[in-house]
Amino acid sequence: MSIREAFEAQGIACGSLGSPFMARLMPLIGERLTEANGIGRHVLNWPGDPSTNADSVPLRLAGALNALRIEGLALRDVYPPAKVGDDALWQALEDAFERHEDRIKDWLGNPPQTNEVRRSAVIISALALLHHRYGMPVELLELGASGGLNLRADQFQLVLPDAVIGPVNASVALRPDWTGPLPPTELPPVLARRGVDMSPLDPSTPEGRLRLLAYIWPDQQDRVAGTAAAIAVSTRVPAEVEAGDAAEWLERQLERPAADRLRVVYHTIAWQYFPRLTQDRCLDALRKARSPVAQMSMEADGGKGAGITL
Repeated sequence: MSIREAFEAQGIACGSLGSPFMARLMPLIGERLTEANGIGRHVLNWPGDPSTNADSVPLRLAGALNALRIEGLALRDVYPPAKVGDDALWQALEDAFERHEDRIKDWLGNPPQTNEVRRSAVIISALALLHHRYGMPVELLELGASGGLNLRADQFQLVLPDAVIGPVNASVALRPDWTGPLPPTELPPVLARRGVDMSPLDPSTPEGRLRLLAYIWPDQQDRVAGTAAAIAVSTRVPAEVEAGDAAEWLERQLERPAADRLRVVYHTIAWQYFPRLTQDRCLDALRKARSPVAQMSMEADGGKGAGITL
């Protein structure tokens, strides 16, 4: 896939995920970017695979630009809620490329970090089912945890038709579309929250907070608000997120016997990024676990959305 095709494809994907602005921005950059400035040369001559399944160059650039907007350094007059034409938007983008070249290149050197809090709707449902079936306290173990926001899933509220799960005073409320039977409504006590990520973020720092918010598109203010609220929860509910390979980390976690709890190992839109060897070692560690363990996943399965397994 060429770099221009990658931007076109990313625009289509963003449009399908409810961001009209990103559906417009991505192909605009793909069409008009030239080697007339440092950012254009850097992006157009990207040495690896720029597509979403590899280096995700369009998302890296989009995150860098949105971070400039959040910090008030550029683009506030042309990003939502402002409404401007393509020429005015492009002129502001070129100005940002020129004025903030080093900062944008720094962001381009790192993969996107998306800690989508709405995935906790699935985690909460799984925890309720596990509590109903086993009645054990749980230890949460997340693979590909990013900033660890979803390690606090039990602190969020899941609002379903005719049912509410989670704390009554929760600052994060998730309202997914839901069809079919409802899950139980009681959640288990959480004894520990641990996660692993190759490049974890610390949401308690200004840098971590900025990176988490920058990858939420500026016309999706409900997601911005939900993530900001989850970041606030993370400051009062501790969780450990280590940097490292998921398999090595999981092997260490499951080697420790813990008969007094159910270990819940979960990953959401992360498994596809693990090398095959890492995947195989994770599955082997789960089979050899020395204490009760459940595995929950929400991962792309070739259809629309993602498949959920428990």
